[in-house]
Amino acid sequence: MNAAPHPLYRGIALALLVSGTAFAQQPAGTPPQDPTAEDAAETREVTETLDAVVVTGVRASQARAIELKRDAGTVQDSISALELGKFPDDNVADSLSHITGVAITRTAGGEGQTVSVRGLGPEYTLTTFNGRILATDGAGRDFAFDVLPADVISGADVIKGAQAMNTEGAVGGLVNLRSASPFDRTGQHGIVRLEGDRNLMSELDGGKFSAAYSNTFANNTVGVLLGAVYSRRKDRTDIAGNDGGWTRNPDPTDESWLWGNAWGGNIDPNGNGELDEDEYGLIAPGQFRVGSIVEEKKRHALSGKLEWRPNDDVRIVFDGLSTRLDAPKVGYQQSYYTLFAPGRWSDFVIRDGIVTGFTMNNPDPEQRLNPELLNVTEHRVVDTDLYGVNGQWRATDNLTLTGDVYRSTSKRYSGGQDTYVVLRMNQPNSARIALSGAAVPNVWVDFDDGRSLENGFDPSQFGASDFNTHYMELLGDNVVDEITGATFDGDLFVGRSFLDRLRFGVGRTEREKSRELVNNTLNAGADYYSGANAINIGDLGGNVISESIAPPNFMTRVNAVFPRSFLGFDVPNYLQQLAAYDGNPRADGTPYDFSNAAPAWNPLESYRVTEKSDSLWLQAEMSGERWTADAGVRMVKTDTTAQAWDAQILRIVENGAFNYTAAYDEPSEIRQDGDYTYYLPSGNFTWRFTDDLQLRLGAAKTMARPPVNMLAPTNTTASVSWGEFTQIYGGNVDLKPYSARQADASLEWYFAENSIANLAVFYKRIENQITTSWEPGQDIGIGPIVDTDGNPVTNGPTLFNVMRPINGDYAKVRGIEAGLQHFWDNGFGVRAQYTRNWSKSWVDDEERPLEGIAPSVYSLGVMYEKGPWSLGATADRTDGFVTAINVLGIGYNEQADPLTWLTAHVSYAFNDRFSASLEGRNLLDDEQTYSINGNPLLSQGYYRYGRSVTLGLSYRF
Repeated sequence: MNAAPHPLYRGIALALLVSGTAFAQQPAGTPPQDPTAEDAAETREVTETLDAVVVTGVRASQARAIELKRDAGTVQDSISALELGKFPDDNVADSLSHITGVAITRTAGGEGQTVSVRGLGPEYTLTTFNGRILATDGAGRDFAFDVLPADVISGADVIKGAQAMNTEGAVGGLVNLRSASPFDRTGQHGIVRLEGDRNLMSELDGGKFSAAYSNTFANNTVGVLLGAVYSRRKDRTDIAGNDGGWTRNPDPTDESWLWGNAWGGNIDPNGNGELDEDEYGLIAPGQFRVGSIVEEKKRHALSGKLEWRPNDDVRIVFDGLSTRLDAPKVGYQQSYYTLFAPGRWSDFVIRDGIVTGFTMNNPDPEQRLNPELLNVTEHRVVDTDLYGVNGQWRATDNLTLTGDVYRSTSKRYSGGQDTYVVLRMNQPNSARIALSGAAVPNVWVDFDDGRSLENGFDPSQFGASDFNTHYMELLGDNVVDEITGATFDGDLFVGRSFLDRLRFGVGRTEREKSRELVNNTLNAGADYYSGANAINIGDLGGNVISESIAPPNFMTRVNAVFPRSFLGFDVPNYLQQLAAYDGNPRADGTPYDFSNAAPAWNPLESYRVTEKSDSLWLQAEMSGERWTADAGVRMVKTDTTAQAWDAQILRIVENGAFNYTAAYDEPSEIRQDGDYTYYLPSGNFTWRFTDDLQLRLGAAKTMARPPVNMLAPTNTTASVSWGEFTQIYGGNVDLKPYSARQADASLEWYFAENSIANLAVFYKRIENQITTSWEPGQDIGIGPIVDTDGNPVTNGPTLFNVMRPINGDYAKVRGIEAGLQHFWDNGFGVRAQYTRNWSKSWVDDEERPLEGIAPSVYSLGVMYEKGPWSLGATADRTDGFVTAINVLGIGYNEQADPLTWLTAHVSYAFNDRFSASLEGRNLLDDEQTYSINGNPLLSQGYYRYGRSVTLGLSYRF
């Protein structure tokens, strides 16, 4: 975009040129220095003293975190690097999980990915790097920490209170990541590390190289810091899930479920074709799958900082960060499509309103169970960059000007490169499915020719000719997120009465985020080789089914009967063989043409959102003999433009059982504009009873913007292809930001050196929380379903379930936090934290759980550090919490079950330069599971990551 520079940017550039202003890189919430000459001398003296302090090891890292908490202007917890270029954990999110009130979600291999604060989900949290907003490749605003190697971070602050000076956009908490400065320790310093890791479940290995170099020159007026990281590892995650969701009959006594979602036909145990009273709301499986995801994760990062301090009044910093995450995933799975249809099931077993067992032996090929091979791939290559100039200029003895200009980008191009490809078995069989409470149902399949799946998909018994082509979705999206920001701030020392200083500033942030979905569902390409047009895999040739999948230790902790070995196929080879089959006749006599199945731009789920935000803030800082305080207000004005596309369904064609094709009209563009202005007052007060005991109080109004994708009026009816008539709206530009009125009180007792005991209470009343509405049985203007000849097969309009994001009425969150950290002179230490919250939300006066809030998180760590030895272990636990509401009607909520993550480390320093370490992760081998209402019979998902160990060697110079 070649638009003229914003006037604010021109003004900042002019200030730089005229006055020599340099923009300061100061973590949000850091207390400013007093600009008087006397205090400046004291500051230099302290700085010179600190230059001699070498912050290394767990003990020193946590001591520094305590000092940051003690000196902060609001409720805050921090974590610092063990030494140059070495964070406490391999992943920043894992380190943050040790902080009071912080919980994380995990991605493939168990690596931390997103962060929640005080139970509020990632969408309530804002992540910045040196006070700058980080772009992300996800659909929303929550930052994916797996794209950022921990080696480029020197510290992180989790700011739970609010101050006018801090960037707006967080209701749960603001996570500010900090990079090191070459002036942290003057002179030349460096470190080189080599690490190797192994996962004990998957028996896969990985390695990492990292290096950091720091030096100061020209009488310590110029400093440079460089860092580089390269890592490569393979992860395997065993998974199971209920891919097609659970089927639930209509329930005339439940207004939220009058139509149900039993699109295959109402579950009918007695076969009378009627919905009897004892069948109201009956639940049964629709589809389930089990397998492994293999991810080969390559990650590299380069970071640099050039800092110039020509005198005590000027500081200029140029810094940059560039990372690439190359993490392709391949999921090899077996899938079972068990959806009920009349005549498909027999021998029902029903328990507490759930069908827990049934037989499938219908001779009709479309009605029997046809086990499937499923290959799911994700092409994720993310480039994240952040560059900026910043500094500080003491204009007078009483006035300091600061600011920042930066550019943050995240780009991921995977359009059409992801896959969801299914091969369906074609052999007559009799099957029995039974739920036992395990993550995978019991599966018994006996084929008419005498074979069975008792011993898995034995490649000596099963091969390509046993399978047909079926569903082939080629998809992926191109996401570009670009953020340009600038701030210009001032700090005026007053020093009269109780008023110490006035701080003020203006800022401008422009964000442009676009998503281009590329897939083959809108053009019906995903079903091109299905139904009557299916091809026997044996006729394709090319050794399509090429693998026997039997990973070591596969699903060993799941106590159920199902095939523990199965067959796999390579999607690129499969697509190549399909293309080579061109010219052969289809069922309708036309020749196969692979180009008809190729992915194309899908406008219905693509969008472009532009957001421009201006901020203006003022903060007064005050103090007395035993107290400090601040009061301020931040004004935020945001203008949003969202562009998306819509297309009406012209007709729905039934190709066979659970197989439909939707034909769409030409898409038309939708453009929406929105704006809002918020005034965010805040105040903080700290009373020091003694030098070691202080009470901190805070109150504020905060806000968090809706996820970017929810501002775009996208919609999809892709589920039509498998017979679920649901229209899902992505959002609209008029969604209001979350806003909260919050209050905090924290009692902090620094009872010994580098030790603290603290207790905090907090309260938030959240307005306009975003939740989901479910509107069943809606006429969206589509006529009867027709067959392939155009003849109606249903009467009247086709009714759809409609889902859309909406602003709820309000929510209340209240909670407590407790923390303890202490070190003894003998080298032992302990760290513990506990957070408990109680939350409720209301939509149309109906009380609901607030999604994404863990009711409690807690951890316990023990450590020993003395002489050359450092040892420690930490257990972090997150209790179960609701992840989605009303998935089968009101009161049927999906929830994440509790997870405990145990890590441990031991390191030994042979001398001042050389050391070795051994670390272990997930030592309890815990798995993450999901269910409906905590009922093990209604399993929603299972992820097992396994234990892993890492051996590291470090050399310092």
